[in-house]
Amino acid sequence: MTSSSDQSAAAARFLSTPWQEVAVTGGRIRYRRMGTGTPLLFVHGVFVNSDLWRNVVPALSDEFDCVVLDLPLGSHSLPMSPDAALSPPELATILAEVIEALDLGPVRIVANDSGGALTQILTARRAELVHSVVLTSCDAYNYFFPPLFRTLPIAARIPGALAGLAQALRLRWFRQLPVAYGWATATPIAPDVLESYIAPMRRSPAVRRDLAKALKDVRPRHTLDAIEALKSYDGRVLLVWGEYDKVFPLKHARQLVRDLRHAELVTLPDTGAFVPEDSPERLAELVAGFFGQPDREQD
Repeated sequence: MTSSSDQSAAAARFLSTPWQEVAVTGGRIRYRRMGTGTPLLFVHGVFVNSDLWRNVVPALSDEFDCVVLDLPLGSHSLPMSPDAALSPPELATILAEVIEALDLGPVRIVANDSGGALTQILTARRAELVHSVVLTSCDAYNYFFPPLFRTLPIAARIPGALAGLAQALRLRWFRQLPVAYGWATATPIAPDVLESYIAPMRRSPAVRRDLAKALKDVRPRHTLDAIEALKSYDGRVLLVWGEYDKVFPLKHARQLVRDLRHAELVTLPDTGAFVPEDSPERLAELVAGFFGQPDREQD
């Protein structure tokens, strides 16, 4: 097992990796790239950024070329153009553009939270770009968003609401509420990491503008439509769910195993919805083992 000091040093190396940018419809996406070998694309969800993967990617960089996106989902440092369209299907299109621009496809994807929903939408629409997928605890079926966060698309339509939310997140007690980050992990997220997630939306009206666009059209029909198309997807899928997860029900992971042609499920103890935060070492082992397997003949 990696010591905490070794893990901190590895995370620091990741966080010091220079930003790169790629042009997409509506602006530019920042990303970090670390390692060599088979490309992996890491996709986060709302209210976090690429820092989510800081303890996962270094353990994979000897074997994989890790491309870690900073998507316009509220914690990003580079706002999109004012006229950028950022609904879930349009964000999935942006993912496709990144894959094509960086010549990653067909790519192996690791996704978490609402990034898992975007990955499902992408794969349903552009299966030829997606070789295989690791979905950690994430939105699926009628949980886009989960009931706990169903008011976010409404708040995104109310002038000033997201600015008020961003300011409230400065308060420690508010951050610990279930409707904030309180149920995202089994153990508290480090204050400096939380600050990296919260500061962009607090400081930048342009970031909040992007976030509002991303939230307004979040609705279950996107994930329900995606799963119908994914029932014929031929790529392999690994589902990694936290046993402590209070946000995304384990029954959805089990249903995904039944609905997808080549899916398997692993559950992790003492792990909440943000699997990369709670169990980075175990997740890295699972990702390496899954994507390191030789392709097998599909049924």
